[in-house]
Amino acid sequence: MSEYHQQSSVEVMEKLDVTEKGLNNQEVQIRQEEYGPNALEEGKKTSTIAVFFAQFKDLLVIILMIAAIISLLLGEVESTIVIMIVVILNAVLGTVQHVKAEQSLDNLKALTSPVAKVKRNNKIMEIPSEEIVVGDILLLEAGDYVSADGRLLECHNLQINESSLTGESLAVEKNTDLIKDDQVATADKSNMVFTGSFVTNGRGKVIVTAIGMETEIGKIANLLDTAKEKKTPLQVSLDHFGENLALGISIICLFIFTIDMIRGREIVESFMFAVSLAVAAIPEALSSIVTIVLAFGTQKMAKENAIIRKLFAVESLGSVSVICSDKTGTLTQNKMVVQQVFVNQKIIPQDQLNTEHEMERDLLLMAQLCSDAITGEKKDIGDPTEIALVKLGRNYQLDEVAVREKYPRLAEIPFDSDRKLMSTLNRVDQQNVMITKGALDVILSRIAKVETSTGISFLTEESRKKIEDVNEQFSKNGLRVLAITYKNTNNQSIDLNDENDLIFVGLIAMMDPPREESKEAVESCIQAGIKPVMITGDHKITATAIAKQIGILKDSSEAIEGYEIEDLTDEQLKEKVQDVSVYARVSPEHKLRIVRAWQDNGKVVAMTGDGVNDAPALKQSDIGVAMGITGTEVAKDASSMVLTDDNFSTIVKSIANGRSLYANIKNAIMFLLSGNAGAIFVVLYATIFALPVPFAPVHLLFINLLTDSLPAIAIGLEPHNKKIMKDKPRNIHQPLLNKKFTTQMILEGILIAISTIIAFQMGLSTGDNVVATTMAFATLCLSRLIHGFNSRSKESIFSIGVFSNKYTWYAFIIGTLSLHAVLFLPGLSSVFEVAKLTTYQLGFIYVLSFMPFLINQWFKVLYFRGK
Repeated sequence: MSEYHQQSSVEVMEKLDVTEKGLNNQEVQIRQEEYGPNALEEGKKTSTIAVFFAQFKDLLVIILMIAAIISLLLGEVESTIVIMIVVILNAVLGTVQHVKAEQSLDNLKALTSPVAKVKRNNKIMEIPSEEIVVGDILLLEAGDYVSADGRLLECHNLQINESSLTGESLAVEKNTDLIKDDQVATADKSNMVFTGSFVTNGRGKVIVTAIGMETEIGKIANLLDTAKEKKTPLQVSLDHFGENLALGISIICLFIFTIDMIRGREIVESFMFAVSLAVAAIPEALSSIVTIVLAFGTQKMAKENAIIRKLFAVESLGSVSVICSDKTGTLTQNKMVVQQVFVNQKIIPQDQLNTEHEMERDLLLMAQLCSDAITGEKKDIGDPTEIALVKLGRNYQLDEVAVREKYPRLAEIPFDSDRKLMSTLNRVDQQNVMITKGALDVILSRIAKVETSTGISFLTEESRKKIEDVNEQFSKNGLRVLAITYKNTNNQSIDLNDENDLIFVGLIAMMDPPREESKEAVESCIQAGIKPVMITGDHKITATAIAKQIGILKDSSEAIEGYEIEDLTDEQLKEKVQDVSVYARVSPEHKLRIVRAWQDNGKVVAMTGDGVNDAPALKQSDIGVAMGITGTEVAKDASSMVLTDDNFSTIVKSIANGRSLYANIKNAIMFLLSGNAGAIFVVLYATIFALPVPFAPVHLLFINLLTDSLPAIAIGLEPHNKKIMKDKPRNIHQPLLNKKFTTQMILEGILIAISTIIAFQMGLSTGDNVVATTMAFATLCLSRLIHGFNSRSKESIFSIGVFSNKYTWYAFIIGTLSLHAVLFLPGLSSVFEVAKLTTYQLGFIYVLSFMPFLINQWFKVLYFRGK
């Protein structure tokens, strides 16, 4: 069965059983019951309580909660308290971030106009757009948002901006002609209108053919349901990390429990000791530290014009290896700007015209006189093409209002989509002059003469070819070309017959230009090993021209149109995408398939866009980036991040932030695990050699609260390393606990353990076990606090700056003062079960605590020497 665009307006009205009078009240009621409201179905929102409890699904958090319950049953109240505080704090932070992001974007749902003009009962009336039904006759005029999909019945110079749906920046000229082709892209259905588009010029009468979820926007909404959100690389890494860590700790604890049982220790005591060791080994603060670091990162990015809707999306940005970017409004300015003009047989850049030259000045004047657009400080009114013409004159101090007052319009023939021409009759210097502008292919046959600085001459084959060659040159560069012509007349009015025997003045070429910062941003992406890909609904010529200007496209063979991938299987497309940099004339389904194809290649994909047509791909991608100013509400809602300045270069800053945050989080995890490994090695040493327990449970509580959390958070707030964008994207399939990471963690843990064991043995030599545990506790605490400086970077502290991270100093000072308060204040000494130490013993502790730091720094200096 043929679609509505293939049927005449009469056939459509017959099919939908509608007359020129519109529907009556009874018909409206029946159709409302049949079709439902004209609204998109909204997915069920997750409640705040559900978001809160979702924070407890992490494996390490589950293990910690089990450990807390066991600790409580065994009387380890302190351990239970610290575990639950950390776990609940993490859940609260995650929930607050989620709610804040949702609230900041809650107003992003308004897709259609609140009211619409329809004809019912042979009367024109305004109704809420939700009440529109299939068969309604919808009346449109300039300034209206289209509230439903429909087939045009009448069309008067109607132009509609469909960029939010199709990606095309130019307003589309509409008509009522029947389209016979079966395979027609949405952007090419010139006899149809679509929900969410905007009328820029003219007026029209439409019969509604689809509402709500059956509209083109509704189909995109359905695609959103099939687009699945993916876990970020960090979430995947932490999941694997938690599983491996849980397994490792379980084996160690079982080993120690078995040895204790063999040696005759009571089962309850042995089990309690094993659980205490597990609590000490698991980095309880890890989840909350990651959340806090990411939360700080989102605040920093918000100041840099990027709102993060999903916390882990910050880190995901740092893993991006492909950016699939929309063109219109993202890489370009989403407005037409004159680039070059051809006048007096010369091609002149738009900023090098000379108003002292008569012909060049006349061209500017005629362009303003044969236009209706008006520019303003806050808003420009009119067709984007005419706005570009008027602004060109403005650049040369020609005010369109003043020009039109000086040379008043006597008559006009408005632009018509069939003629593709516009003519005005103006009084210029005591002479009536008809000015005509339009596409060269239409106007060329009407030109009789050509004006140059030497005078007016007849159009010859040579001059015709020159004009055609220049037009072709402009077109190949993706420019839209308008011809400006005129003729003198004695008439006081004009009609269609007058649009002949014209005198050619010049050509004006324009385009939606790239943002100034786009080229630099693309260069930064390529340098960072990230492949930028343009995906647009615009024409191939325009897309490739823009892509070449900003550096995305090197060879024209890397650009294809959407229809070329329709017959490809998913496997074939997976191979194809690696060789394509520009996709033109694509549909939402194409965008979705392209993103999936890159993901199937193991890439982390960012998708940027502002249109409704971008929403499914935004959701499917690993990180969806929507434009905040020009972006549609659905695009924002489907994204992980919203750019408040619509600036592509902000994405590059965000990627740098993401990479730095991941490096910082990884360093913080290294700090936590190497410190915990040191404690485990000390306990293993004591167990194997049948020595007293080196730490009291309250010692472990102090270590968890101060020497773990504060330095780890400080490391997470390390300033960005400027070299970070010179590296290639990290391999997301590489586990966090890889061989290199594990080796470094064990070696650093051994260094801390050696210092602590030496201090422990020195304390045992006094014959007082409390002195021994005190020295072991103090050495472990202080060495871990100093180790915080070590863990800031893989480079030496002298390379990154001793004082470049003030937070590590705050953590060190607070931790050191707290430790000395425990050692010296009588009230705290008894609570923390510590002995009074001699000056010699304290000095020994300071030296031992500093040794792991010195050895680590020595290795880093040697390793990075010459790099």
